[in-house]
Amino acid sequence: MRITAHTLRRFAAHLSAQEKSPATVEKYRREAARFSGWLAGRAVSRALAAVYKTELAAVRSPAGVNGAVAGLNALFAFLGLEECRLRALRVQRRSFRDESRELSRREYGRLLAAARARPDRRLLLVLETICATGIRVGELRFFTAEALRAGRVEVSSKGRSRTVLLPRLLQRLLLQYARRRGISGGPVFVTRGGRPLDRSNLWREMKSLCAAAGVAETKVFPHSLRHLFARTYYALEKDLARLADILGHASVDTTRIYTMESGQTHRRQLERLRLVL
Repeated sequence: MRITAHTLRRFAAHLSAQEKSPATVEKYRREAARFSGWLAGRAVSRALAAVYKTELAAVRSPAGVNGAVAGLNALFAFLGLEECRLRALRVQRRSFRDESRELSRREYGRLLAAARARPDRRLLLVLETICATGIRVGELRFFTAEALRAGRVEVSSKGRSRTVLLPRLLQRLLLQYARRRGISGGPVFVTRGGRPLDRSNLWREMKSLCAAAGVAETKVFPHSLRHLFARTYYALEKDLARLADILGHASVDTTRIYTMESGQTHRRQLERLRLVL
């Protein structure tokens, strides 16, 4: 069996029919397309899939390899090629997070200041909405004028539904924004063409703030705001199970990744042990 452009389109449609998030559909389609390009017309086989995984491990991080494996295994399941399924790399769970890719509260404040200096308030409010509620960027479309008036947003993502409550100040600011824009119904955050704002739109806008805010581009992603929400909430409440519910995680193991302490904090804890005499 060979992977063609038609195969990739059918694969993406299949993932959408399974109610995978748009981000997951695009990620898996992209990994399948890369594998197809690497095959260069050869038929899919278990041996070639294993070679491809080995080559990925030489140029990608373990997490990157496992992301590709997840996408390829979904492709193999779709094609009925279960014998080609690959095993994910076993990765020891880290006890601390990489600060070079994590947005700090102070850096978040600088991003807001840079966004506030712009005449259009949309980007500012999007940043505050994600960071104040912990939503995924793909869930912005559920923030409708009707939901704002109710003060609660019903979100459906990854086959699960949850209710997102709006802090009162955020609710007031978003209602004011909607009134100024003449939005009385439907999604509040939309493009100039009237389509709901998506990950690619927001990613570009966020990157455009980095220079003015003095924040490294490696730290500025929509998901960085979700991580900041999780760390801030956990620092106050220390309730991992409730945080998992708020974020819409199926497992607290995923939530635990979001709340890991920094390497600097971990080092201070080790030094307090005083075991070097």
